[in-house]
Amino acid sequence: MARQKYIRMETTDFFIDLVFYNYILKCFVIVELKTDKVAHQDIGQLDMYVRMFDDLEKRKGDNPTIGILLCTATDSTITRYSVLHENKQLFATKYLPYLPTEEELIAEIEREKQQIRFREQ
Repeated sequence: MARQKYIRMETTDFFIDLVFYNYILKCFVIVELKTDKVAHQDIGQLDMYVRMFDDLEKRKGDNPTIGILLCTATDSTITRYSVLHENKQLFATKYLPYLPTEEELIAEIEREKQQIRFREQ
């Protein structure tokens, strides 16, 4: 729907990186892109954008807005103690600014499998 979506509030201008509308889920999806490790300010910013969008743009029949924060590195402590922990509408994950090699992909899949096994125990 928009790239660098402009929203003007009382005294401040905001620019949401990407805004989509998912017709299957019937909700807006906000994507914020960060080129650094996740910070608590980034999570607060995304939470504010989601709340603003629900208040200003969401229509009757729409489901709550989903917020996705993409960053180059995550931090489990920030995730555990921020609004991400209990908010089912906000997500943060890392991305790679380049395409990984086949070996890197295999290693990452194996790490994820081990983490899943560890959590299931």
